[in-house]
Amino acid sequence: MTKLKHRLKDLIIEALNLEDVAPEDLADDEALMDSGLGLDSIDALELVVRVEKEFSIKIKNSEEAREALGSINTLATFIQSRQGEVA
Repeated sequence: MTKLKHRLKDLIIEALNLEDVAPEDLADDEALMDSGLGLDSIDALELVVRVEKEFSIKIKNSEEAREALGSINTLATFIQSRQGEVA
């Protein structure tokens, strides 16, 4: 597991107060929204705010957020691409 993916898992657990979930319980390719982890729109908004702050990136709109929050893998790829734009 990459450091970024591990940090994302910790961030998700912390931001959403998932007390009974450990980082290793979250699969890298498991859906975060809907049928996977089951985040609702409030959870997604909270996570977007935390990700933007933690990684100094901007998620432009709800469509982009939904794509980025597809899974741990898609979120990690999104963050790396955004950080690459800044660098």
